[in-house]
Amino acid sequence: MARRDTRNVTKYWCCKPVPGMSLLRADFTTHDYGPHTHDAFVIAVTEAGGAEICNARIADRVTPSTLFVSNPEERQSARMGDSARWLYRSIYVTLPAIGLIARDLGVDVAPCFARGLINDAGLIDRFGRMHCALEADSDGPGDSFRGRELMIDAFGTLFQRHGSGGGRVERAPRDRGIAGRVIELMRARYQENLGLEELAAAAGLTNFQLIALFKRTVGLTPHAYLIHIRLNAACRCLRRGHALAESAQMAGFCDQSALTRHFKRCYGITPLQFAEAVRSR
Repeated sequence: MARRDTRNVTKYWCCKPVPGMSLLRADFTTHDYGPHTHDAFVIAVTEAGGAEICNARIADRVTPSTLFVSNPEERQSARMGDSARWLYRSIYVTLPAIGLIARDLGVDVAPCFARGLINDAGLIDRFGRMHCALEADSDGPGDSFRGRELMIDAFGTLFQRHGSGGGRVERAPRDRGIAGRVIELMRARYQENLGLEELAAAAGLTNFQLIALFKRTVGLTPHAYLIHIRLNAACRCLRRGHALAESAQMAGFCDQSALTRHFKRCYGITPLQFAEAVRSR
């Protein structure tokens, strides 16, 4: 019989955008959590394997197809049992932090959650991408706009679909003119360090409403559209013969590596390849 690998790897860090939010990434091959409580909301995404979770509302198994949600001060425990691995990402949000998030969503009181396990593939994907983005931001100069946008979108969707009590998250208006005014602002100031709050305030919307409005009217999030504007600006700079680092700065990217990452993902080539191609014409 093969020997079971008993290495456990964890990483824990505090979230830059929201004081009072912390995150954990864990890869366990053998681990049990005894009965305990948290003075925070706990949201966990299982990426591989699973474990048996027990609290006052549930006694079930978490898997990659379930999102675990726990209200503050709920007694809970977990055991891997016969699972060979439990790879998961969790988010801990204190009451002051959840209050800040609720403000971003335009509600006075955050909801509670009657269900401990939620089968919602879209929501699981949202929290997974949010967690990965915030981890990248914690490791160095990350894209705080994107991380904050993903966070507000994930929590807003969670509140709307599965929250009980608390305030109601209002949907965004159906007005393409509002999105157009925000786009004009982006085009005029793409070189600046624009934030989601500033764009939402200019539109008279909450952060969550602005994200929803852009998704519905433009087909992209505000962050993705701003990147689109900056990439077009970078292409213009490169055509004029500016160096890569200079083009990145003039287009509003934090550094050359950020330009390269977005350029390759969107266009399939690097900025250097693009610059060499336009020079050879």
